[in-house]
Amino acid sequence: MTSEITLFVNPTAGRGRGAHAAQPAASALRDAGFSVRTVLGEDADDALRRAREAVAGGTGALIAVGGDGMMSLALQAVAGTMTPLGVVAVGTGNDFARALGLPIRDPAAAGRLAAEALKGGGVREIDLGRVGERWFGSVLASGFDSRVNDRGNRMRWVGGRFKYDLAILAELAAFKPIAYRVRLDDGPVREIEATLIAVGNGSTYGGGMRICADAVMDDGLFDVTVVGDCSRTTLLKVFPRVYKGTHLSHPKVTVHRVSSIELAAAGVTAYADGEQLGALPLTARCVPGAVRVLVPGSPGGI
Repeated sequence: MTSEITLFVNPTAGRGRGAHAAQPAASALRDAGFSVRTVLGEDADDALRRAREAVAGGTGALIAVGGDGMMSLALQAVAGTMTPLGVVAVGTGNDFARALGLPIRDPAAAGRLAAEALKGGGVREIDLGRVGERWFGSVLASGFDSRVNDRGNRMRWVGGRFKYDLAILAELAAFKPIAYRVRLDDGPVREIEATLIAVGNGSTYGGGMRICADAVMDDGLFDVTVVGDCSRTTLLKVFPRVYKGTHLSHPKVTVHRVSSIELAAAGVTAYADGEQLGALPLTARCVPGAVRVLVPGSPGGI
């Protein structure tokens, strides 16, 4: 392993926390004896190009500093390679780090953990989801939740968590169940009415909403949570339970464990790791052991 590692930074993450977080993370890594090179990029495409160049050049690790959007970008660079991914989670949601039990909004601790993992062999191989050429680590959203994302992205006059609370209320007022066509693994195509279908490699999205609460990131399977054709009243009762994961016991909710899923529905945009994937239809596949993540633990990973 080379002692030179790459810090992959989103300076705007978490309302500017990304730029501030890079410094203590880099200091922790340098104190551990590593040479640190920082990659910024003029935009997402340029940043990804630079990250891929670092990986191809043999960097000892790619350490992503930012929120879930930055983690998503980093996954596109390291997935399918032997280059380990370190996570300095300082964004708004931080669901990828949360699922792995990594420090959140503590860049110095995250930097020290990455250094210890690099020195001690603390690497965990986890699965990733793949849609076409795009990889995702946490949850793919489609339906009511992705429409909330769509609306929230259009509400530029308000920021933060309040924006998404307003978007939820607005979508509830306009809500109708969605007609899906679904195929689980090699099973038959089924037509169902549902509120949303979430495809979980990890357990949470939206900053801790446990939509796929029992998902395990290294079992080779997605947890697919289907919330059925709820009325607005039922949805108002069920949706708050997502924060604790207790919605899974509701009779309108079913969970399927699959290695692939085909989804189709008119007028629905899919999001994965909080980033827009595009309109349905799509096919998502779980790829076992697709990325190596720096985690606490003994040599050989956990």
